[in-house]
Amino acid sequence: MSAKLNSLPELVSIVSEALPPSSMAVATSATSPDLSARRERQTGPRHPVAPFGIARAATIRPRWQARFAAGERRLRDVLLSSALLVLTLPVCVVAACMIKIESPGPVVYRQTRVGLNGRPFLLLKFRSMRHDAERNGPCWAAVGDVRVTRVGAWMRRTRIDELPQLVNVLRGEMSLIGPRPERPHFVRTLARIIPGYERRTDVLPGITGLAQVKLPYGASVEDARRKLAWDLAYVRHRSLGLDLRILLATVRVVLFGIGAR
Repeated sequence: MSAKLNSLPELVSIVSEALPPSSMAVATSATSPDLSARRERQTGPRHPVAPFGIARAATIRPRWQARFAAGERRLRDVLLSSALLVLTLPVCVVAACMIKIESPGPVVYRQTRVGLNGRPFLLLKFRSMRHDAERNGPCWAAVGDVRVTRVGAWMRRTRIDELPQLVNVLRGEMSLIGPRPERPHFVRTLARIIPGYERRTDVLPGITGLAQVKLPYGASVEDARRKLAWDLAYVRHRSLGLDLRILLATVRVVLFGIGAR
């Protein structure tokens, strides 16, 4: 047993040595309204799940309960993604024909993304850009990106280009809901700049997620930093209730084309 702590400053000193600077910044902001407001503007709210009516305190589940929850989530993913594939099949056929007619290149675009625990996998998407869009290397999509085709712009606005990822869900590479999978190039870059960025791979990536329904499309390091706050909040607090709220919010995003590029 360690020696008895005689004062609060002594405790703060020990904690500050044990935690990374970013963690101490959060702890400090809790006692200072100015610092708290400044941090919220930079990295997002401290408790981003609060607007969804979810308890803020994370709980540690017994191993058997965690396994049961994982099995229940997997069953839900398989059933819902299978149903969505059947329901959206006519839309997928129309989209595939329009892509093939408008521009040369494959209908379905395969791209390496970082999945659970950092494992790479091939993500499937309907091709929404010219086939030579990244001849100069990977880069984020910009507003009014000239590489996006006319059909691609429509698919991005309605999120139809994401429908092939239902196959990724059936394969077990993704979940319906979770942090969006990022490309290895961007993961390596952002992990060097943003502390804790790799923690978003502690769960399966998703077709939609808390960050996607709360923030617009990101195309910068600061955007990634803000989205990370929401992603980590989902990792800590994910539940059936939160998933249902995200699904409902996703319908609104799809209907109004929020955040598309």
